Order: sequence, then C-alpha cells, then structure tokens
Amino acid sequence: MKMIKRIMALCASVLLLAASACAQGPNDPDPTTPTASDHSKEADLQLRNDIGEMLLVGFRGMSLDKTSHIVRDIQEYHIGGVILFEYDAPSGTHSRNIRDPKQVKALCQQLQEYGQGQLLIGIDQEGGMVCRLKAKAGFPRVISPQKMAEKGADTTRHYARITAEMLSSLGINLNFAPCVDVNINPKCPIIGKLERSFGNTPEQVVRMAEIWMEESERQGVVPCLKHFPGHGSSSTDSHHGLVDVTNTWQRLELQPYQDLIAKRQVPMIMSTHVINGQFDGRPATLSQVILTDLLRNELGFKGVVITDDMGMGAIKDEYDYAEAIRLTIEAGADMLCLGNNSVPYRPDIVPETFDIIYGLVQSGQLSAERIHQSAERIRQLKSALKKK
Repeated sequence: MKMIKRIMALCASVLLLAASACAQGPNDPDPTTPTASDHSKEADLQLRNDIGEMLLVGFRGMSLDKTSHIVRDIQEYHIGGVILFEYDAPSGTHSRNIRDPKQVKALCQQLQEYGQGQLLIGIDQEGGMVCRLKAKAGFPRVISPQKMAEKGADTTRHYARITAEMLSSLGINLNFAPCVDVNINPKCPIIGKLERSFGNTPEQVVRMAEIWMEESERQGVVPCLKHFPGHGSSSTDSHHGLVDVTNTWQRLELQPYQDLIAKRQVPMIMSTHVINGQFDGRPATLSQVILTDLLRNELGFKGVVITDDMGMGAIKDEYDYAEAIRLTIEAGADMLCLGNNSVPYRPDIVPETFDIIYGLVQSGQLSAERIHQSAERIRQLKSALKKK
C-alpha cells in the first residue's frame, strides 16, 4: 500500500511539471534571460550617460542648492565637468563663481558631492592677464607666461608649482593651461598683447610648457594645451568673430604639440575656432581635417580633445547651434565646452545640447559608438586623475 501511494505521488508530480511546461510553451522566453527590450534600454542608458560625459558647463552661483540648474545638470544629465569664471559677461558683473579661497573651496566640495566625486572642475589660470583667481581676492599672484619665460625655467617652475598647489587645495582638478601658442605676432590681441605665450620659438614654448605640465600633474591637476593648431599669428580675437590665419600661420606653430605628444603623455588639448585655410575652410573646432587627420592621425594624440567655448562669436555668430554641435563631434571633439558666459545666459543649455546630440544619434547622423568613443576617453582621463 505504501508503495502504491509513493507511485501515485510521483505521478502527480510529473503531471504538475508537464502542466507547467505546457502553460509556459516551448518557445516562451525564460523570465531570467535578458530580452531585446532589456538590451535596448541598457543601450539607451549608456548613450545618455555618454552624452552627458561629453559636456563641460559654465553656470552662475557662488554656492549651490537643489534648485540650481547645474545641480539638475549633474544629477539628471550626468555632465562630465564644469568651468568656473570670476566675471559674468551676460550681466557685466564680477559675481559669477569666485569670491575668495574659502568660498571657492566650499563650492568645489558641493559640486563633487552632487557629482559623487566624478566631475572635472576646470578653470583658466594661466597667469598674468588670464587669471580667474585674482590676487585682489586673496589668491596668489602669478605673473604672465611671457614674463615667466623671460626670467627662466626656475621662475616658470616656481609659478607653475604655486598655481598647481593652489588649484589642488581648492578642489579644482583641470586647468586650461599651458597656452602653447608661439608668439608669431606680438600684436595679436588675444595672445601676444596679453603676454600669454612662453616665447617666439617652439623650443622655448615646449621647454616652459613641459615644466608647467609637470608641476600640474604632481598636484593632481590636469593640464590642457591650447589653442590647436595655433592662434599666435592672428591679428583678431575669435571671442568676437571669425579669425582667419591662412596667410599668417606657420608650420612651426604645430611643433609644441608634436614635441610634447612625442615626449610625454598629453591628457587634453583644446581646439581653437580660427580658420586655417592651409588645412580647411572651417574653424579648427569644426574641422575633421584638423582634429582627426592632423591631430589624431598625423601627430598621434591619444587624449581628450576639448573645444574652446562653443558660445564664442566665431561659432555662435556664424553657425546654427545644432549644426555646430554636429560638426564638432564629427570633426573629432570629445568634450564640448559650454561656458555659458555670453549673452544671453542659458540655464537650459545642457538639456538643449543633450537633446541635439541624442537626436543626431537617433536620426543616424551620428553613431552611438562615436559618442561612446569620446566618453571613454574622458573616463580614462578621470580614472588616471584619481590614481595621482
């Protein structure tokens, strides 16, 4: 009798299993197996994160709260970085992001808290006329690159060290310096007249720029060479409109980039908006010939290409914004500098730019792989920064 009961129980179990199998159907998916929909959602999330990584953004505020658009941009759009300014051009006031050392340090701490420690926090701190952190606000005084070089390598190292230590102590981990433009035209309104160049020979520029880079990297501050492929021969300023150096640019202006790329790891290079008809009829920032064929393929650059501010006159006044975004990514730019420091101030510049790039991918004008390639370069830079 016990044996019969066991056989009956076994039969019942088999019947239940068979019924379950029939209910599921032989071709029904295993609920634990990822579906095409799951993969699609994962790919879309990856694309969204990659687009955010490519954006470095300017904003207003000495401190932050949850109503600040930059907090939304960090948390919802996962932007790759921010840029700090002392002067707010749209309002014409010196009340943008910088008041004194204590305030700047607190602001950087807030930014990284919202960004979970993943942000690049950038600034233009070259010395001389290009200093967002000014001596009158309590920051160390730093002479111009031209004066540093005139006084020699030891002086350049002294000021490079002071600058790097200050930035590191504040929580700023990216400096848009050194300027490696060769001083071809001392009357150039944006380079020569402001004493931003280390010299009128490539060799002098390379020697001083390498010192600057060494001291920056010792303090965990990313240096950025600028302005590729050279702004030192111009006679006008690309902040205010198109600049054409076709007839003044010299091949030796490439040498600082070529030599430094060959000698050491260069983490970041900024493109300029000047037109150089010796290569292309478009501004360098929008030129695949310049950013990919020349910088990547000929000079062998492996790091991050960041644009100069996309709100400058040379781009803003000459190109539709969406078209400029498409062209610069196609050209090879990895990170877009959206300084948001021109008229009008645009609190929604991140969602607007995000939607443009996302739409370009959805329409097939840009590939998701192209976006991912740039985002990965930025992530690798950040990963190397954390190890320092």
